[in-house]
Amino acid sequence: MKLNFNPLGKEEIHQLETALLLGSLFRKEVMEEVRNSSERLTWVDSLAVAAGALARSKAGMTAQEIADELGRTQQTIREHLKGETKAGKIVAETYELLKSGEFDLNRLFAQTEPIKQKLEKIRDELDELIGML
Repeated sequence: MKLNFNPLGKEEIHQLETALLLGSLFRKEVMEEVRNSSERLTWVDSLAVAAGALARSKAGMTAQEIADELGRTQQTIREHLKGETKAGKIVAETYELLKSGEFDLNRLFAQTEPIKQKLEKIRDELDELIGML
């Protein structure tokens, strides 16, 4: 997927937002935090809001427009964008890693392909066994 780091239009905003969220979630420190946290949903929600805010900010939207679109307060959006929240810092770092090419989502998804193939083979074998019953 080719990302536009200064998106134009809703589709490019959503692509950048998705890349930021997935890129942030797959970072080792975030995976550990989410795995060990009793507040998993809050963590993931904060990352999603921060990713949405940054993507929209890069598209030139104001904090008020972002807040209205994401259903959060303007203060929350500003805190994420300024990196005053842990989620905001992580998403901003992920943006820089993606932009510099140090973190490649395509490579990450390519690594999951062999797993998909194994799962499909197991599913086919199970279907075959169930058909014999």
